[in-house]
Amino acid sequence: MSSIFTKIVQGEIPCYKVAEDEQFLAFLDVNPNAVGHTLCIPKQEIDKLFDLDDELYIGLMQFSKKVATALEKTIPCARIGMAVIGLEVPHAHVHLIPINEMNEMRFQNKVSLTPAEFDALAFKIGQNL
Repeated sequence: MSSIFTKIVQGEIPCYKVAEDEQFLAFLDVNPNAVGHTLCIPKQEIDKLFDLDDELYIGLMQFSKKVATALEKTIPCARIGMAVIGLEVPHAHVHLIPINEMNEMRFQNKVSLTPAEFDALAFKIGQNL
């Protein structure tokens, strides 16, 4: 059965797309820790990050770095935090979270945005790529 991320890649489920190339997709997390919380995924469905072959793993990290740089240009923050947890969706993914303090990486405090705010934010981040 396809993961929710594969369904997003295939266009079966909508997303707030930030960036995309042939192998990777970045989109806003719909249950974000902070404004700008973005997920970077390989389009190929592979459950665990360390199951990616070396080329795909390095590519995902390079793609994530490019997106993180755009996030930092878009969202006022001290830095972009990165987390790989992998328990919630069986599809390798990287969380990029604009943070100002360690507590913002705990996945406990969430922020809410309207669909219009998500759309505008995804567009603005994409403009900074």
